Amino acid sequence: MTETNAEQGSAVDGAVVGDDGLPRTPWAYGDPLLREYYDTEWGMPVRDESGMFERMSLEGFQAGLSWLTILKKRERFRKVFKNFDAEVVAEFGEPEIEALLDDAGIIRHRGKIEACIGNAKATLAMREDGGLGDFIWSFQPETTPRPRTLSEIPTTSPESVALSKALKKKGFRFVGPTTMYALMEAVGMVDTHVLGSHRRGASGVWND
Repeated sequence: MTETNAEQGSAVDGAVVGDDGLPRTPWAYGDPLLREYYDTEWGMPVRDESGMFERMSLEGFQAGLSWLTILKKRERFRKVFKNFDAEVVAEFGEPEIEALLDDAGIIRHRGKIEACIGNAKATLAMREDGGLGDFIWSFQPETTPRPRTLSEIPTTSPESVALSKALKKKGFRFVGPTTMYALMEAVGMVDTHVLGSHRRGASGVWND
């Protein structure tokens, strides 16, 4: 538990109780954006193409950075990447790339920007085989972790390794096993809320 988290209140079965009396996984504190994201969105099921493409893209841009950095820039990301409409993003060329590299509102990393565009093209190609959402969910594990503390939360799994390999074969980039495990957490394929959190089981995917 960090000093910031400790200021929120006492720990309950690995969770930290906030000033509203609700226990959460410790990383949910430190900024209002994190708590809002944790309480309303993180870990809830996402299956549609644009929603999954957005989460995959943001996880890729987050590599090496904090998630809070991404949350602060998320609305700008949505604007410049046209709400992560894969059909539109797939048509981006050098003029759009240069404009994105000049945009301080996003992560200005050419490799990640080009990967996002390439991933949009790969997403369109997957429509013939059921689509991106169904493909990713086909790697859902049979069980989910039951962490009591942050140290018990995995960063990869056999399924995230397999998903990473499968996506790379289809032309996706910035989809390493750790990034894919974070995606699986974000879209509800696994539930890594600590057991004491008020959000544990909120997705309805896992009944434990």
